[in-house]
Amino acid sequence: MPPQTDLEAIARGYRAIEDGGAIGALPSSGPMLLVFVSFTLPEATLARLVEQAAEARATLVLRGLVNGSLTQTVARAQSLIGSRQVAFQIDPLAFDRFGVTQVPSFVLLRHGVEARSCEAGSCFAEDAFVRTAGDVSVRYALEFIGRTAPGFAGEAQPFLRRLKG
Repeated sequence: MPPQTDLEAIARGYRAIEDGGAIGALPSSGPMLLVFVSFTLPEATLARLVEQAAEARATLVLRGLVNGSLTQTVARAQSLIGSRQVAFQIDPLAFDRFGVTQVPSFVLLRHGVEARSCEAGSCFAEDAFVRTAGDVSVRYALEFIGRTAPGFAGEAQPFLRRLKG
C-alpha cells in the first residue's frame, strides 16, 4: 500500500507559495538545484529526472496543478516518485522569477544568496543563479553550467558528487 499523503500539508505549502514564500527561503547549508518540470514531458524524461533529482538532492518544481486539482497532482507526483526521497514543490511564480520558459530547465542558486521583494514575490540578483534548459540529464546540465559559467562550477560540485555514474 502506498504511503498516505498529507494533502492538508501540501495545501498549506501551496498557499505559502502563493503568498510569496517557497523558493524565497533558501537552505543555509549550501547551493540549491531546482529542476523545472511539467507533467506534459515524456514519461521517460520525467522518470529520469525524478531519479536524478533524488540522487542529487535537487528540488523538482512544477508550475501548477493537474486539471486544477491538488489531489490529482499529488497522485501523479506519487506515481512518478514512488519510494524515492525527492523534494517537489508547486511554484508558478518561480518560473517567472528565474525566467523559465521551457521544461526541463535547471537553475543553480549560489549558497547564501538572499531573495529580495519584487513583483513575483521574491527575486534574486542575476549573479545569484544560473539557468540552462534542454532534455538532458541533471549531470549534463551541471557539467554544462560548470563549462559555460565557471563561477558556478564550485556550486555544482556537491550535486555532481551525489549523482551515480
